[in-house]
Amino acid sequence: MDSENLSTAIGTLVISPRPRIVLSATDNVCADFVFESPRTAAASSANKKTVTATATVTTATEEVIGSDVHVERLFRKPSVRRTVRRRPVRKADREFKLGQFNWLKTVGTGTFGRVVLCEDATVKDDKTPKFFAMKILRIRDVLRLKQVEHIKDEKSILEQLDHPFIVKLFWSKHDSANLYMLLEYAPGGELFSYLRSVRRFSSGAAMFYAAEIILALEYLHERFIVYRDLKPENLLLDSQGHIKVTDFGFAKEISDRTWTLCGTPEYLAPEIIQSRGYNKAVDYWAFGILCYEMLVGHPPFYSDNPIEVYQKILDGKIRWPKQIDLVAKDLIKKLLATDRTKRLGNMKNGVEDIKNHRWFRPINWASCLERNLEPPYVPKVGHPGDARNFDDYPEDWSDTDSTVTAEELQIFQDF
Repeated sequence: MDSENLSTAIGTLVISPRPRIVLSATDNVCADFVFESPRTAAASSANKKTVTATATVTTATEEVIGSDVHVERLFRKPSVRRTVRRRPVRKADREFKLGQFNWLKTVGTGTFGRVVLCEDATVKDDKTPKFFAMKILRIRDVLRLKQVEHIKDEKSILEQLDHPFIVKLFWSKHDSANLYMLLEYAPGGELFSYLRSVRRFSSGAAMFYAAEIILALEYLHERFIVYRDLKPENLLLDSQGHIKVTDFGFAKEISDRTWTLCGTPEYLAPEIIQSRGYNKAVDYWAFGILCYEMLVGHPPFYSDNPIEVYQKILDGKIRWPKQIDLVAKDLIKKLLATDRTKRLGNMKNGVEDIKNHRWFRPINWASCLERNLEPPYVPKVGHPGDARNFDDYPEDWSDTDSTVTAEELQIFQDF
């Protein structure tokens, strides 16, 4: 498909700069919707300086999170095989009111809202969780950008989920100006930040994170939920260094196929670009892209021109640096199969084909699900409400004061 035809196929897709990686100037997109990058201009500049070096193949002497020497110790340590304890839905655990929270620090921003670290002032003991991440969305902008269904889907999906590697939704509310979602706070920051600071991960570290991520995807797919936005920025670390998948703004429950052009350009599967209709297989493609990026430091398909990114994805030509061993290469190649009927994870045995791949041989999956594997990196966290691992953002809250009409508010009566 040439560039002109590709542009026609994509239609009126709008993209914006992606400061997270200097090799590409695109961002989150969903149909004609632009999701603003969650970083300030200063942070963007700092990221660009850090990431410029990722185009160069790293050497054995450069910093790498984790050590392959300890793979057996990390993943084969003795563990009691027991059933994972499933917790009840959070909304029944505790009652909340907006007035009981102290707003501490903005830890993320977007096109129509922000995520704020907050403290429950009513909690007086050390055993009850008191720090949360409050996602605040401006109703006026949600309506203007026609994101009502996406926001409702995000809330509806999060209410169903209870998994050790997915952020939990505890409570939701709305007032005359904003929608609020009270989420689990992960003080370790974004996996993106750690990946950029060390340029790439060792095979053992990448394997650890990939294992926890694939268990989260397996859980979602069992519930007919396709995630559609897997990337390092949407993967948080808790205080111990375990993965927490966040941002379900593009997630969707599907029984068969869907056609929405949705996701991050470098992570889009060919069938999305070609508007052929797609299913959960797009998450396995994105998982392959993520594995490559963790091992190399940048995604396999990149360009300053988003149309060129799409063309490279369709061409399917991948450069294989020396830090990707033959076993990891085999896994990634099978995940990045252009023919989705031959894509690992989307065949007869489903996700088991991925979990049983040779690259994951050191993983004890029962121990992994129980969070009994030792993380390759433990974030510096002084206390449960520590925000040192997140970027600084302007604390201008004037944009949250714009109220909407009673008729508009009626749309969110169940929120």
